[in-house]
Amino acid sequence: MFVGKTKYFIVFIAVPVLVVSVLLLVLASGQINRQSDSSVVLVEEEVIVTPSSLVEKPKEKIVVLLAGDVMLGRTVMEKGQELGDSTYPFAKVADEMNNADIVFLNLENPIIENCPVHTDGYKFCSSKETAEGLVVSGIDIVTLANNHSSNYGQEGLAETVELLESKNILATGLGKLETIKVKDTVFGFLGFDLLTNVLKTQDLELIRESSEKVDILIIGIHWGVEYTDTPTGKQRDWASFMVEKGADVIVGHHPHWVQEIEYIDDVPVYYSLGNFVFDQMWSEETKKGLVVKL
Repeated sequence: MFVGKTKYFIVFIAVPVLVVSVLLLVLASGQINRQSDSSVVLVEEEVIVTPSSLVEKPKEKIVVLLAGDVMLGRTVMEKGQELGDSTYPFAKVADEMNNADIVFLNLENPIIENCPVHTDGYKFCSSKETAEGLVVSGIDIVTLANNHSSNYGQEGLAETVELLESKNILATGLGKLETIKVKDTVFGFLGFDLLTNVLKTQDLELIRESSEKVDILIIGIHWGVEYTDTPTGKQRDWASFMVEKGADVIVGHHPHWVQEIEYIDDVPVYYSLGNFVFDQMWSEETKKGLVVKL
């Protein structure tokens, strides 16, 4: 359970009640309970009285999906152009994703005008048409805190953010908190690139400040070692620091393999969800991904 805030994915509501043990004279209600024709029975029972001021409406279920690395360029984009359908990578998962209230993932490439077609290399981008895959699958927010979002410079990054906003998709990982309110619950999202940076004091302060503004704080982290199944000691330390400052869920990306799940003070840490949409088809582990349903 989360301590210090009303933060539960599974919420148990304990409503204070008054439990009164009383003797009820059944005759008083106009109903006579007789053991014989001449005797009236006094029935002892517990009456639960809930003052109207203490009655709360039961919390409605909120579903959040967390997905891994999404890269819409290279051969993913090429295949979409060949099919004449840039949404094809999401065809078999879109219905399930649209059933969630919030879907959050790591977008691993800028989406820009005139993205050059190429099928190899590590400078990623995708055409604006590829954003439709994010739309049809109900993506609500992405993190751009990774080592590829700026492959086409700050101009390409700004173009990506503008395009996402036009599709009603939020982007975090740019140094500030993004929030989504669902059924009176405020979810906060942050993103950090700890692959090319280290966790700084100002990052921890941002986590602390953000935690105080929201009900549930979810942090996307780009970190770890590619093609490994185990997080490093440094990652575990960073995760502990973030939990201490108020993180409620930590979700990792970059290794391209699914890694272990750890709970720190009851806070789930998904060190790596692996690939969700990518073109790394050369090994079994890079073809696998984990989607977390909260």
